[in-house]
Amino acid sequence: MRRTIQLLVLLLLLCQGYAYAQASKVSGKITSTNNEPLIGVSILVSGTTQGTTSDVDGNYAVNVPGDATLVFSYVGYVSQTVAVKGRSSINLIMAVDSKEIGEVVVTALGIKKDERKIGYAVTKVDGGLLNVARETNVANSLQGRVAGLNVAGSSGGPGSAVRLNIRGVTSFSGTSSPLIVINGVPMDNTVRGSAGEWGGADLGDGISNINPDDIENVTVLKGSTASALYGARAANGVIQITTKSGSRTKTTIEYNTNFQIDRAVDNTNFQDQYGQGSQNLRPTDKASAIVSGNTAWGQRLDGAQTIGIDGQQHAYSKVNGNINNFYRTAPSWTNTVAISGGGEKGTYRLSLSNLDNKSILRNSGLTRRTVNFNTSYDLTKKLSFNLTASYTDQNDQNRPSLSDSPLNANNILFLAPNIDQATLNPGYDVNNNGLETAWNADSYATNPWFVVNQYRNDLSRKRLITSLSGRYAFTDYLSFQARLGYDYSSDRRFSVTPYGTLYSNAGEGALDNLTLGSRLEMNSDALLSFSKNLNQDFSISASIGANYRRNKFESSRLYGGNFIVPYLYTPTNLRTRNLEYQFSELITPSVYYTADFTYKFLTLSTTGRYDRFSTLPTNNRSIFTPSVAGSFIFSDLIDSPALSYGKLRASYAKTSGEAANPYLTAPYFNIGNPINGVPRASTSSTLPNANLRPYNLREFEIGTELKFLNGRIGLDVAYFDRKTTGEIVGAALSIASGYDGATVNLGSTLNRGVELALTVVPIKRGAFTWSSTFNFTKLHNEVLDIDGGSNNPLQTGTYRPMNANIGIVKGLAISQIRAYDFKRDASGNVIVGADGVPLRGDLKPMGSGIANLYGGWNNDFTFKNFSLSALIDYRFNNKILSATEYYSYNRGLNQATLAGRETGVTAVGVKENGQVNDIVVPAYEYYPKLATNVSALSVLDGSFIKFRQLTFGYTFNQAFLARTPFQAITLSLVGRNLFTIMKRTDNIDPENTISPLVSYAGVEGGSLPFARTYGATLNVKFK
Repeated sequence: MRRTIQLLVLLLLLCQGYAYAQASKVSGKITSTNNEPLIGVSILVSGTTQGTTSDVDGNYAVNVPGDATLVFSYVGYVSQTVAVKGRSSINLIMAVDSKEIGEVVVTALGIKKDERKIGYAVTKVDGGLLNVARETNVANSLQGRVAGLNVAGSSGGPGSAVRLNIRGVTSFSGTSSPLIVINGVPMDNTVRGSAGEWGGADLGDGISNINPDDIENVTVLKGSTASALYGARAANGVIQITTKSGSRTKTTIEYNTNFQIDRAVDNTNFQDQYGQGSQNLRPTDKASAIVSGNTAWGQRLDGAQTIGIDGQQHAYSKVNGNINNFYRTAPSWTNTVAISGGGEKGTYRLSLSNLDNKSILRNSGLTRRTVNFNTSYDLTKKLSFNLTASYTDQNDQNRPSLSDSPLNANNILFLAPNIDQATLNPGYDVNNNGLETAWNADSYATNPWFVVNQYRNDLSRKRLITSLSGRYAFTDYLSFQARLGYDYSSDRRFSVTPYGTLYSNAGEGALDNLTLGSRLEMNSDALLSFSKNLNQDFSISASIGANYRRNKFESSRLYGGNFIVPYLYTPTNLRTRNLEYQFSELITPSVYYTADFTYKFLTLSTTGRYDRFSTLPTNNRSIFTPSVAGSFIFSDLIDSPALSYGKLRASYAKTSGEAANPYLTAPYFNIGNPINGVPRASTSSTLPNANLRPYNLREFEIGTELKFLNGRIGLDVAYFDRKTTGEIVGAALSIASGYDGATVNLGSTLNRGVELALTVVPIKRGAFTWSSTFNFTKLHNEVLDIDGGSNNPLQTGTYRPMNANIGIVKGLAISQIRAYDFKRDASGNVIVGADGVPLRGDLKPMGSGIANLYGGWNNDFTFKNFSLSALIDYRFNNKILSATEYYSYNRGLNQATLAGRETGVTAVGVKENGQVNDIVVPAYEYYPKLATNVSALSVLDGSFIKFRQLTFGYTFNQAFLARTPFQAITLSLVGRNLFTIMKRTDNIDPENTISPLVSYAGVEGGSLPFARTYGATLNVKFK
């Protein structure tokens, strides 16, 4: 009997083997409802243990009998049972299970992971939020949307650079920006140029060239663990941009047009009771009018006819609307056409875009033309490739000068209350060879209308960002990928001091820049990946890879003085010419690994990377940086009708950073321009350091994600602690050594804080839904050590009045504003000098220029075909070093200068001998001296709450479009920067700063006014 049973079992097994020998192969792709590939989906032949899992692209292949049934299951999604019925290809779209939460997230190196398994904080922003109401620099559109991400820029016109900081600032050198990655390949995000205390223009950054219409989504990897695989450049996090791609199932033609207008906002609250003049007197002739053109130390406004700077009589009365009349209403128009589609073998998408963005400053703006193409194709069932390419041709006209007065049109702000800005137009004398028309006593404070009509500061950029990757699947669980990323930009800058400029030599102007420069960022990498479910409960995903990075910069600048022939701005028309050449190159080879081990509801992840930096000495240039993370889905153990999803996560990472600049480890010579034909050379005043090494950054993070009531309430909270050691800083040396400084590994910083993101759907009834998202970040930033010794503060920047600065101070936050306070006696009384003006006290830290509390609140309402979205964002506890505030005191424009206009000012305080002060000082002498002595008056609270964005849209009914060639039409009315709910600055917008660099964070003065934006967006998809 036993022998008979054994024979029967053997016979059944042989039959089953024969059946599978006759089986056919079924393959396909598994995606979510939003077309994201699903990784690790279990595909089983019903009634057997035969099956497979989907790979990182959602593809699968399995051998089945012709009459088999496949069971598709995936955590967080509704399982599906599908009969094969002889088919060889089955593509499947899986819907999210309302009882489970999970989605695919693109992590470092473009590796796709199940969000449930990730042990660190990640935030995903849909690309649709970035292109309805848009910014020229798409990074600005992230403001208020991501917990932990602080977005701030400069008021330098369209395409200005943006300062992005994730979880605080870690580097003294200002290199605290996250790495920007497009489709898995790093891009160059260098700030091309920025203003400082001596002026300058914002020339944009790398991300400012990206077309918002091409962005599918943006993923912010906030922790060091999330970005550890990218190495030193990602020590401060990663912002990953995924561009749009085609669909295998349909061809789509899409047209998107956006029209917006910008209007300057007048944030000044200057006094309007006293007019132009000096020493309490109004002008009596043209010469005295010109001398006092930007000062308001005259008499009380009475409407009497008074001579002006143009030599004509004008009413000595307040003039309204100077800001709105000088700055124009600026239109911006973007048009994008895209065609996308695909078939069984692959997909494609091609888009063409044109942007014409005028600045509120006349004769200034930019045009940008973009071509974007991507395609993916399966050459065989195992071999596939992907190509993405984006070409940008951008031209910037007359980038505005900021900060210092020369060639800065924004000094129109300081006109006396009775002067109409139109009296300065056209700004030059057509009868005197175009000589600039003076409007004040300082020839370096250029006539604003002269700048508008004569200034040239142009920048053109041609840029190609492309990547090519190939992937070979050895099996359904083992694959190899090779990729090459290439980011090349070519810039041409042309700027002149125009012929006729008063401060130029003999009024003949100068060629400031004819600069040709190029930047190359090239990354090649290879990745071997393994992903397999070993059984129903345990799975492993692992990758090992290598990367070779090369970054190269080269620039040639021609400049010189005195144009011979007026208005012929060519190098051959110069009396003197000089040439400057710059070059730098960085090379970093790397190897790395990543591995995820998942057992049911537990996942343990680890990564490691080994970098070798060319910027550091041979014996100190290598470093290994590991990370470990874990996630625990505790909701899988709890049967609760209220708790839909619960996850705990924790991570620890060690990352590194190299020197911001190369060539610091050995002496180098610089060959300068010859003098009288004699060559000259120089060396750096900074002592080379052959012992430099990479600095270290370690970070610990713990957090939780909770979802209640089937996702109606969601909470994501994280606590992080980040510390850098061995920061590469500049230390002062005695000049007797032959050097004035050295670069050393001594600095240390600490960033710790809490991030919170709360999502609530208060109403979901019928056709009406209201969803609300609030995010909050509280950060503690502290400098632990500067130079390992005396720890004297380091100055990193200042503002034009030069009586305060930005610096690094031990024990305080980075970008600390230091200003002079009142001098006080032991009892706290202000000490007044012999001239009746309070004396200058100590130089004191007044607060950081970077906020430590920030976030946003977004509300979305939908009703049938209508949608309404409103975004409010906020920032607190940052200070502003305001040149506008200083000059408003100096020039008699500040409201505070009204006190004592008629009687003089007696400062409250005591004399140096201790007696009560009784010295009376004319207001026109007192306030300028006070502002110079006590720069603390120029330090303002930069906190604000703003109504950042409002959109109202309507999507046309499908029934209405049935007989038309249109598949979908959506029309949206949009507004950006609509109004300020709260601010604590009387005369400026708190965001009006001059530079995106950390070293100048909080510095304000001479920038364009803040602009309010209105517009409309039309999106059309054709059938």
